[in-house]
Amino acid sequence: MADTEKSSRMAADVRKEYEITGHTRFGGLLGSPVAHSISPQMHNYSFRKLGIDCVYLCFEVQPDRLGDTVRTFRELGAFGFNLTMPDKQYVLEYLDDLSPAARMIGAVNTVVNEEGRLIGHNTDGYGYMESMRQAGFDASGKEMTLLGAGGAASAIAVQAALDGVTKLHIANRKSRSWRHAEELVKTINENTSCHADLTDLSDLSALKEKIGSSYLLTNATSVGMKKGPGDSGGEDMTPVPDTSVFRPDLVVSDVIYNPRKTRLLREAETKGCRTFNGMYMLLYQGAEAFRLWTGKEMPADEVKARYFDR
Repeated sequence: MADTEKSSRMAADVRKEYEITGHTRFGGLLGSPVAHSISPQMHNYSFRKLGIDCVYLCFEVQPDRLGDTVRTFRELGAFGFNLTMPDKQYVLEYLDDLSPAARMIGAVNTVVNEEGRLIGHNTDGYGYMESMRQAGFDASGKEMTLLGAGGAASAIAVQAALDGVTKLHIANRKSRSWRHAEELVKTINENTSCHADLTDLSDLSALKEKIGSSYLLTNATSVGMKKGPGDSGGEDMTPVPDTSVFRPDLVVSDVIYNPRKTRLLREAETKGCRTFNGMYMLLYQGAEAFRLWTGKEMPADEVKARYFDR
């Protein structure tokens, strides 16, 4: 075969691989804002790689339009969708059923359309736990201290309990979220074999005691995050001002990935702690959503190299 003919056929095969047909199914991300998300690249690359006839798009959806959007997705036969803030809790009333983790967390980030029935899942906690395993750490059978009780923290707490963490020490400030933190502890204790307790984050003596018996310390608050180009101090903050809590056998994690190394992680490393950040939590929560939609494994290593490690 001539080189020109071979090249033409290869080009035709590539065009066919990318071609949207009358059989192509759609899904996407609902929330606001969503334009910054890399989820479309992750999922569309994986669809193409595995030859799955689907496309994934972003949809700017405020809570007052969420019900109409969900009904439209159901009626048009979408394979499913993701949700980001502020829609993760508002979507609950429009779904037919929830996974055990989503029911315990009280929030959904992934919906699967099972022949017209919309089933809500929460893969955020799975994403964190898998990122920890990929970093070479395993908290199963061990104690964990978790800072915060917001959306990400709740998902991590529930998945950690389901994955075999024996004791979970949740530290949260006595603010509007304190009542939610109390309910989270109650839910974990009533539905898993993990024992959870709650500590005031500002009680440094109690916090030091909890961290002292823990294998893993995880910050799931926004303290230490770089807010944007104009931020002149956020990244210099830490939720753990007493560095004496750090010891060489403590693993320290931060769900924040901007900056990639927060003050918490920097100070922990100076005390000999092993650390990892939340950069790959997004990757692995997306990989689990992909598996739920397609029954196939996302080529996560390729996605990681292509979109996360650049």
